[in-house]
Formats: sequence, structure tokens, C-alpha cells
Amino acid sequence: MGEIGSYLLSVFIGIGLASATGFRVFLPLFFVSLASYFNWIPMQEDWIWLASLPALIVLGVAMLFEILAYYIPFVDNIMDSIAIPLSAIAGTVLFSSQFAESNEILKWGLGIIAGGGTAATISTALSGLRVASSTSTGGLGNSVVSTVENTGATLMSVLAVFLPILATIITVVILYYFFRFGRKIWNKNSSKPSNSES
Repeated sequence: MGEIGSYLLSVFIGIGLASATGFRVFLPLFFVSLASYFNWIPMQEDWIWLASLPALIVLGVAMLFEILAYYIPFVDNIMDSIAIPLSAIAGTVLFSSQFAESNEILKWGLGIIAGGGTAATISTALSGLRVASSTSTGGLGNSVVSTVENTGATLMSVLAVFLPILATIITVVILYYFFRFGRKIWNKNSSKPSNSES
């Protein structure tokens, strides 16, 4: 029972961290590095390098660059073009890093599906939100979107480490509303009559 509980806890932490990478790629990686450096969370042997000081410094610099870049007009849209695949990779890595699972296929399979899938879904939805903001406000509203993303990444990273069950619940709610919103837009666009119709 204890082993099952430990496994589920790893799943909850992994999903929370994957969700955080959907908002920002390097902020959750930096937070995990910081948390493992101060022994707030255990780190599996294969990922112990994340707890090193050099990794903490490099990820900290990358995090600052990423945050600042999203506040520069047009650069934020360029960042979005690479954020989705990077978030999927980061989500997979952070999810898998929580498991001491000897079955590599199971560990990485879950990492890709639950971790990478969650991160990519959130990142894609936020990218669409930024495109809509750029179109409707000429990019002036993009700083608001960036602030929401930074806040979301920070909040989900903290919750994933200290309140992982709550982080998972919030992730499920976020995914539900993103899917619901996406379906509503799809239905609205598909119901529009084409120009050729009389």
C-alpha cells in the first residue's frame, strides 16, 4: 500500500510539473533544480545532475531570458513557435524524473503521454490565446498573457512540489476548460456559412 501511495504521489507531482511547463519551459525546470538542490524533493539517481549548482545557475539564466523575451513584442510570437515542442520535452522529462521505475518503457511511455501531452496541450492553448491577443490588440495585450503564463508556471511548480494532489486537480480543470473552449471555437467556425453559399 505504501508503494502504491508513493507511486501515485510521483504521478501527481509529475502531472503538476508537466502542467507548469505548459505555461513556461524553464521556470519549472529551475524550480525543480532549486527544490532538489535544497532537498525539498527527492531526485532519482539518473536526474541528480538537476540538483547541482551549475544546473541551477544555467536554468536560472535560461528562465530569466525566457520570461523577459515574452515581454518583447513579436519576439513573444517567435518564442511560441518553439515553446510547444520544448514544453512537451520538458514535461516528459520532469514527469519521468519522479519515477525510480525500472521499466524504462513504462516510465517514458507515461512521461510522453501524461507529461508531454499535458504540457503540449496547455502550451498550444496559450499560444492560440497569444495569437488572438496579437490580432485583437495589435500585441498590446500580450504582456497580460505573458504575466498570466508566468504566474501559472510559478503557481503550478510550487503546488506540484508541496501540494501535488491539488496541482493535479487544477491541471484537470485547466485541461477541461481548454478542451471546452477549443471545441466551442471549432463548432463556431464550422457552423459559419461559406462565401459561396447563398
